Amino acid sequence: MKEFDLISRYFSQQTAKRKDVVLGIGDDCALLAPAENQHIAVTTDTLVAGVHFPENTSPRAIGHKAVAVNLSDLAAVGAEPTWISLALTLPNVDQEWISEFSIGVFELCEYYNVQLVGGDTTQGPLSITITAQGIVPKSKFIRRSTAKAGDWLYVTGELGDAALALQNVQGKVGLAESVKGQVFEQLDYPKPRVLAGQALRDYATSAIDISDGLLADLAHICKASEVGAKVILENVPISAAMLETLGREKAIELAVSGGDDYELLFSVSEDNKVGMETALSNLGIPHTCIGQLNRQETITTVLDGEKVILNGQGFEHFAESVE
Repeated sequence: MKEFDLISRYFSQQTAKRKDVVLGIGDDCALLAPAENQHIAVTTDTLVAGVHFPENTSPRAIGHKAVAVNLSDLAAVGAEPTWISLALTLPNVDQEWISEFSIGVFELCEYYNVQLVGGDTTQGPLSITITAQGIVPKSKFIRRSTAKAGDWLYVTGELGDAALALQNVQGKVGLAESVKGQVFEQLDYPKPRVLAGQALRDYATSAIDISDGLLADLAHICKASEVGAKVILENVPISAAMLETLGREKAIELAVSGGDDYELLFSVSEDNKVGMETALSNLGIPHTCIGQLNRQETITTVLDGEKVILNGQGFEHFAESVE
């Protein structure tokens, strides 16, 4: 199958057709017409086989995740996702694989009314690059650099299940059959917090999506905003599957360091806490306060009132209490 036949068969038949797409797939460029008083948010992510997903991941899951990680970035700035372009590199044309992959791509696009407007297909080692674009009101976008000391730290959802699934793939931990489905669902089919991001435009002082791990991504906010943070580790939301498999301390350790969660980490001022919690609760979005920002420009982790650090072997306790 030739390149243009492949595009026509698998990527040109999308149901979602946005009015702001003047010209979509089929020409040298797409033409887009965003509404007035909107910024266009743009993000690009590449997924490489064996690096960003296990080699035996299903094509539908790969397509889903490729879109999800980009929509998660848009959510972190409060944007409504609108358009994507797809650059797909394939070792060969496997029509069954491509069909399943396109299903994974379009299931999230259809759900969020996102239109595929262009891209490229080439031959080579399997990799997927998506550029996603969204719109956000000019006065309402969320940045990493506007958090303040005293703001409260929150996360959506639960952390660590995807990292637990990956550890199972790598042979580092065994999983009971009763929890396998749940944790692999989080690894293969992450759900971007698009609605949460839009709701947070009215309340959050900063936000980031959790892709590299809670503490690593929190460090990006702290650096950009020139603040520090205290994280109460026992408040970090983790699943029963994590606790059952790893025990409390190892579960917390993986939850704050593992990555691949694609939940939102955000800060909110004291004045906006109630409004934010009401808004997210009304949307049915779980959210948990895990700490507070301060002026120290370092991140302190506290477990049961005692300062601890991660040393690769678990927690190292400082034998000093933290008020």
